[in-house]
Amino acid sequence: MEGELLPRNDANICAHLTVSLLAVTFLASFGSSLLFGYNLAVVNSPAQYIKDFYNETIVESYGWTPDEQFLTALYSLTVSIFAIGGMMGALLVGVLVTKYGRKGTLVRSTVLVFIGGTLMGFSRLCRMPAMVIVGRFIMGVYSGISLSVVPMYLSEIAPKNLRGFLGLVPTIHICLGVFIAQALGLPELLGKEEYWPLLLSLVVCPTMVQLMLLPWFPESPRYLFIEKGNVDATIKALNCYRTKGNIQAEVEEMEEEKCSLSSIQTVSVCGLLMDRCVRWQVITVVVANIGMQLSGIDVIWYYTNDIFKNAGIPEPYVQYTTVGTGVVEIIFGTLGCFTIERLGRRSLMIGGYLFMGLCCAGITASMLLQAQLSFMHYISMGCIVGIIAGFCIGPAGVPFLITAELFKQSHRPAAYTVGGCLNWLFNFAIGFIFPFLEMAAGPYCYLIFCTICLGVAVYTIVILPETKNKTFMEISQMLATKNTILREELKLAVMNGYGTLGHHEEK
Repeated sequence: MEGELLPRNDANICAHLTVSLLAVTFLASFGSSLLFGYNLAVVNSPAQYIKDFYNETIVESYGWTPDEQFLTALYSLTVSIFAIGGMMGALLVGVLVTKYGRKGTLVRSTVLVFIGGTLMGFSRLCRMPAMVIVGRFIMGVYSGISLSVVPMYLSEIAPKNLRGFLGLVPTIHICLGVFIAQALGLPELLGKEEYWPLLLSLVVCPTMVQLMLLPWFPESPRYLFIEKGNVDATIKALNCYRTKGNIQAEVEEMEEEKCSLSSIQTVSVCGLLMDRCVRWQVITVVVANIGMQLSGIDVIWYYTNDIFKNAGIPEPYVQYTTVGTGVVEIIFGTLGCFTIERLGRRSLMIGGYLFMGLCCAGITASMLLQAQLSFMHYISMGCIVGIIAGFCIGPAGVPFLITAELFKQSHRPAAYTVGGCLNWLFNFAIGFIFPFLEMAAGPYCYLIFCTICLGVAVYTIVILPETKNKTFMEISQMLATKNTILREELKLAVMNGYGTLGHHEEK
């Protein structure tokens, strides 16, 4: 009987998409992931106005006129401080989700949005540039928390056959947030000098909607059952997110995982890094998150207008071209969302990175030749759009999804902390360094991004298994052979609460 239980339950764990499951997915993404995308792009359009504001206030306060290089460094700090805040937020994820739960963390952290939005909104009135920088930092802390917690929450409430689809819904919202920031930054809307503080502070609006509605939805069933031991709350949560009569298999699967974890607590970051049983899972998270930031996409988002100017687009059309790229992001993000359960995680990652690498090389070649060949301006623009499309179809969301899928409940918070910190650290580095890198290397700087994209694609081909439509325990079993652990040590790891080979080998 025991040998037949798991396969039968795994089949029953597949479920239909319910209204409540879809609603909480969009709600959690709307108030969190959308803000991340919005904050990535919102400083792009009013860049010159922000620099002018810094210049005016420095002259007023200190009687000193800063040079252009100093203003560029100060603006780069404004752009990249968002990532420093994100790294700080990522460091808090493990503690917060263990103490308050996944939904509880999202709800409590919304206070940061109201603080950050208020600071940025009143910065011009108070004549204090520091309020913009501090506000961006606080928004970064919130985004660092939510960027890890949202995919963790969605992966735990989703049945295995819908995990990929629901896991990429936040990616669509990130793309939507970028597009909204680009559209509102047009001169016809809020792209005027007097409106840039309002443009930065609009982040509070989606958060208000999330704060009013998200508390009415249940916490993650896996968190309630495995970490809190609250069976009644787990059943209520599953009844909310599933069709009636389809929850017994999931309860039994969670019970099995809980039994395997009964002898250990939630693993710390140090414990995760030292655990040989998850060696390749950790390496994969490191490669995926660093590769995401060093692929060049953040450069496109942060400095879109400048890049299009350098590509030869006439200045009056630059902002409208930028908004057009936002439409491309939404289209390809949606395409990835609806194809991931058919094509799988690996295909979207490999295809996306290979295409991005090709486009990065194309930007270098077209920019070098555009002085001799006028049509190369269009090739440059096409390559920029190609990088965005390739990123949004897979690399934008899959790393966050596979971080949840590669680890079981005990290791998942620490894995998101590691991945999130690396993600934000390199986000900061590329956002701050790129203006100076472009000055030094010119178009050749995109060859660096090309090399990284191709490297991540090769790593994915060689190492990463396909996790589509598999349980957390099945994924653990697939990766166990890559961790080169002795058979006896692996059995001990099973007893201590991670692997699953022992269970299958005894049958």
